[in-house]
Amino acid sequence: MTTKTPLNPPEQGLQTYLVGGCVRDQLLGRDHRDRDWVVIGSTEEEMLARGFKPVGRDFPVFLHPLTREEYALARGIGPDGELHTHPGTTLEEDLARRDLTVNAMAMDPAGRLIDPFHGQQDLEQRMLRHMPCFRDDPLRLLRLARLAAQLDFRIAPETCHLAADMAARHLLDKVAPERQWQELHRALSTPSPRHFIEALRECSILHAFLPEIDDLFGVPQPERYHPEIDTGEHVLLALDKVVDLSDDPGVCFAVLLHDLGKAVTPREYWPSHRGHEALGVPLVDRVCQRLRIPSRYHQLARKVARYHLLVHLAFDLKPATLEKLLSDVDAWRNPEDFERFLLAAQADAQGRKGLQEQPYPQADYLRQVFVETQDISAKNVAPGITGRKMGEAIRRLRCEQIGRIKKQQAHRKN
Repeated sequence: MTTKTPLNPPEQGLQTYLVGGCVRDQLLGRDHRDRDWVVIGSTEEEMLARGFKPVGRDFPVFLHPLTREEYALARGIGPDGELHTHPGTTLEEDLARRDLTVNAMAMDPAGRLIDPFHGQQDLEQRMLRHMPCFRDDPLRLLRLARLAAQLDFRIAPETCHLAADMAARHLLDKVAPERQWQELHRALSTPSPRHFIEALRECSILHAFLPEIDDLFGVPQPERYHPEIDTGEHVLLALDKVVDLSDDPGVCFAVLLHDLGKAVTPREYWPSHRGHEALGVPLVDRVCQRLRIPSRYHQLARKVARYHLLVHLAFDLKPATLEKLLSDVDAWRNPEDFERFLLAAQADAQGRKGLQEQPYPQADYLRQVFVETQDISAKNVAPGITGRKMGEAIRRLRCEQIGRIKKQQAHRKN
């Protein structure tokens, strides 16, 4: 019987280091799913010969044939001032190309830390500080704010000043909308989307990225309904609340945009904002078209902007109005989105100073209306009715059922 000699692993003999976010998260004691490696002193030809699979577009990145982890050749600045991946590039040269000091650390396979730019010190201070090449990619403006929210870190004053200068020069306009949306989506999935918006405002980035949101700050609302008064502050409170209700970034996105119409209310009508729901829909469309937001996020945000106030008034609505509300938000054909719609409306209602724990029975009432009307269909209509009359008959049956539910609600109150 012969024993096969095991093959050497593809990375054996390469000079490799863990880099970036996985090193940062490991030092913070945070879970990290993905590990990224940098390879010093190698070439594309050698990586391919070892079985690594190329995936990088702008510079050589490879997938390990067994672990599927990413291995990138070290990058540095060549004599022509352009990025290169020459085998002579050092680890420190590569780390110097990173965005922030906390991401410019490496760890060798034995676990020894390489930290030429004092990123560990900034970790201990919970501070985000830029590297000299920060301005090379304007998307880093959004990543900066997203990391602040993700890690609950502060942004160094000099970094905030640089970011404000980059935003004022409209550098974000050079970033593909899809990349901007990807960063926003990740930010809305953090434990504190509020922190993301606050970081953007602190560094004067918000107006360049989401002027529709920035315009809400300083717009007053009636104190009777909004003790926090400021519309922008209300949006932040609603973001706090939605995190408690759902981990769906689509719901969070809808909450972020739900009150855009209040920014275009003429000042002479302040603090009232009559009709802001309809006024907000074109602004939602503008944001979603500019950032090329996926349709399912766009449609939910439109529904929440247009109809959230009707949810708050649900107990006072007539059966026909309730039926139309559920029809307009497509509840019977898309029940999952209807639930997301209700959660966003609840976040709006409870995202108010001192009212975060107030009951919101309107959502359960509308859930009951939905459940008790969802099975009403053509089979409940008398034979021989077709076309438009069929739709009218179904609506009439739904309204009758909703009327019975309203009577039950009134009876319970009495």
